[in-house]
Amino acid sequence: ASTPRRSRRRKSVAIAYDEGGQEDGAEPQRPRWEPRHWQEQLERIREMRRNRDAPVDEMGVDKCYDTSAPPQVMRYQVLLSLMLSSQTKDQVTSAAMLRLRQRGLTVDSVLQMDDATLGQIIYPVGFWRNKVKYIKQTTAILKQKYGGDIPSTVEELVQLPGVGPKMAHLAMNIAWDSVSGIAVDTHVHRITNRLKWVKKETKYPEETRVALEEWLPRDLWREINWLLVGFGQQTCLPVNPRCSQCLNQDICPAAKR
Repeated sequence: ASTPRRSRRRKSVAIAYDEGGQEDGAEPQRPRWEPRHWQEQLERIREMRRNRDAPVDEMGVDKCYDTSAPPQVMRYQVLLSLMLSSQTKDQVTSAAMLRLRQRGLTVDSVLQMDDATLGQIIYPVGFWRNKVKYIKQTTAILKQKYGGDIPSTVEELVQLPGVGPKMAHLAMNIAWDSVSGIAVDTHVHRITNRLKWVKKETKYPEETRVALEEWLPRDLWREINWLLVGFGQQTCLPVNPRCSQCLNQDICPAAKR
């Protein structure tokens, strides 16, 4: 999932965790805001994604790890593929993961690898030099603090070097089979703003996540990332979206008609 460079500035965005529901005895709930036509728009996006033939379907993070590895190794591989995927096309991430796995991809094998070798293997993922550094640092922390496994909370995951909120929520989902929040990447951020699924326009993916979680039913949180990423790769492109091929063109606020 390639992202515009400006996400370098992410550091200043506070991470908001799910505070859970209202206390009993609090003021009566206001009717919840929700976007116009969202259910219809969602249904039509599902229809457009029915063939599951976007890059994310064939080479996304949940296709990058070795499903026959022990659970702890599998979880480590999920986290690593997420770290590699930032600002990188799925095809490139998938190829880098394959090269790593051919050498037996475990916490110990990465710790034993020197930086130059790791760099050669993961090149040409985006910002590969930084990622070599982050991967080595994070892997060392996993070994020392978590017995070689990955943490099982968003709070701990985002403390790891090179791991942001989107990766943390995806890691919870794929590695731990737990829905902790909506994973918002560049595609989800762009598309939900175009569809006006946020009350007012958001600047950062993390803001978008908080805005979406306020109204989108929780049973859709897992699906929405996968749906919208593929839709963004094939139809709702960053530049020159293919509105004429989109089933939502009559009910999309951003459609070029």
